[in-house]
Amino acid sequence: MTIPPVDPNLEHQLSEKPPLRDDTRFAAGKIAIFQYTTVAIFLFLISGFWRLQVQNQEVYDEKAQANSIKSVPVLAPRGRILDRDGRVIVDNHSSFTLILARELVKEEHLRPIAQGLDLDYTDLQERFRRLRKEPKYRPMVLKEELSPGDLAFVASHHDFFPELVLIQAQRRLYPQNGMMAHVIGYTGEISDEELDMPEFARYKGGDVIGKFGIERQYNDILMGVDGQRQVVVDNRGQVRKEIGIKPAIPGKDLQLTIDLDLQAVAELAMEGKNGAVVALDPRNGEVLAMVSRPTFDPNKFAVHIKSKDWREIADNPDKPMLNRAIQEAQAPGSTFKPIMAIAGLETGNIDDSYTVHCPGGATFYGRYYKCHEKHGHGTVQLHKAIVMSCDVFFYHVGNKMGIDPISFYGDLVGYGHPTGIDLPHEFSGVMPSKQWKQRNFHEPWYAGEVISVSIGQGALTVTPVEMARAIGGLANGGVWHRPHLTRDGDKNDKPVAWNLDPAHLQDVINGMFGVVNEGGGTGVRAHLPNVEVCGKTGTAQVASAELAKSRGSDKNFKDNAWFVGFAPRSAPEIVVVALYEHGAESKFAVPIVRDVLKAYFDKKARLAQGQQAPATAQGRGTGGQRPENTTAPVDIAYLESEAPYSSAEETVASQPRSPAPGPRPQ
Repeated sequence: MTIPPVDPNLEHQLSEKPPLRDDTRFAAGKIAIFQYTTVAIFLFLISGFWRLQVQNQEVYDEKAQANSIKSVPVLAPRGRILDRDGRVIVDNHSSFTLILARELVKEEHLRPIAQGLDLDYTDLQERFRRLRKEPKYRPMVLKEELSPGDLAFVASHHDFFPELVLIQAQRRLYPQNGMMAHVIGYTGEISDEELDMPEFARYKGGDVIGKFGIERQYNDILMGVDGQRQVVVDNRGQVRKEIGIKPAIPGKDLQLTIDLDLQAVAELAMEGKNGAVVALDPRNGEVLAMVSRPTFDPNKFAVHIKSKDWREIADNPDKPMLNRAIQEAQAPGSTFKPIMAIAGLETGNIDDSYTVHCPGGATFYGRYYKCHEKHGHGTVQLHKAIVMSCDVFFYHVGNKMGIDPISFYGDLVGYGHPTGIDLPHEFSGVMPSKQWKQRNFHEPWYAGEVISVSIGQGALTVTPVEMARAIGGLANGGVWHRPHLTRDGDKNDKPVAWNLDPAHLQDVINGMFGVVNEGGGTGVRAHLPNVEVCGKTGTAQVASAELAKSRGSDKNFKDNAWFVGFAPRSAPEIVVVALYEHGAESKFAVPIVRDVLKAYFDKKARLAQGQQAPATAQGRGTGGQRPENTTAPVDIAYLESEAPYSSAEETVASQPRSPAPGPRPQ
């Protein structure tokens, strides 16, 4: 093995290079970088300190204060809803509401919160997502009407979920079993679509507003102004003390024209039936009672309705959310005959002695039309035709007039137009005419079509509230008022008046009196002792006789039953309409109207006696005084017990008109 020779100069070369620890050029660059970095950090800290403590002291003091002081909303109670006598229909009751402080929330907390409070997690996520555009200081209502279990969950998990804030609130308390549900409506959280509507421009996401019925129509009156409570909280969001409060301003009470006594009777009379009842005062348009069946429980909407409950309502084929009093238009059947009679008399096509022979049917334009009395009515004049509801008589009257006069007078009484009642989403029926058919079907009107319209069939449809206004206006001498549900609603009333011949009106009213009070009248079951009740029955087909027969017992193909009645005959104070869907015959709708009329006049008699008794006592020197309110209270929860239909009968004891402008048709 050969070892290479060692360089003799190597030791000298190594000794000429200084050690690295003594190389000042190597250390100088590193030290400079460290010094400059240290100076920069120090200057940055000094400048930040300057901004915090000197330059923007007030701004950052306010921000620090805001971290310790929070505003908790104080929810304003909505105004109560009262009946015409001041009795409470809708009230509020104290409860606990849970809100979510969105500035503290962590999204991973939403699932356990939903599980602990028995909330739908998907629904909670969607509600939280909708509010992301809102400022974070605006809280979200998480759950209302907390149960003892909910309160226990919040109390035991407050350290884990500091975003949960408990506040006291006033929750809506509605009548039980859906009483007046379609009139009153319900409240709920404002939706994205509603936030885009001009009428809700002043509201913000999360607000609870009226969604339906009176609650929506008069939301601005019923809704108060929320207050605020300022509290000091620690770094975990726990409230330490209250430092100030801005009280909430409650909403205003709203008094309706509804009479709870009449409403209760109408509700009982419609128990187990589908349809509607409307009672009006024809002198001013005040709605005394309004019922729509089937109904729903608005208390389920007073808090956030569960998906299961909503699906149950939405999937019901009978459509319980539909207010049949103002939103369902059906053929009026023979209740249209008084309108036909006044049209024939006013146009001069008939008079009270006009005579038709009814053999049980008649042929027009090559088609045979039956009368409801298959053996016929014999020789018939106007009075008998109304009393016995002879179809053949009105076939001839309609054929003689044609559709134009019929359409004119139907339009005059309000058919085919919304009544303007102070409820949202009113529908109107159809008053057919030549123009209507051309506009909607691009077809001419055929002469034979008037035959069906003459007895309230064909394309003619009306809502119960339209019928109540129409017949009430005729009974009132040719003056039609706008139906309304609030005591101040008549301020916007612009009655429609028409100079109808008083003799013609009397002919029609006498005929309607005979319907109830003469032998052979189709509405004799509405007779009341000592009260001159007038009325008109109506049985309206919903399908052809052949189709209905082929479907056998299918109730959906049975005829609708109508009855409209008013009293007294000379100066009507009340008009009542009942629609009994698929009631088969009009005689089954008659007792519904009778019960409401009886309740009205029985109450009137009781009030008169209550006024006379103190006056008599005072006259005898007893010093008796008239009580402030002689109306007996009505328990709005009475419907909790299942009462049979018969109980409605058992429990209820007993200026010159100026013509409207325009020529009178000849």
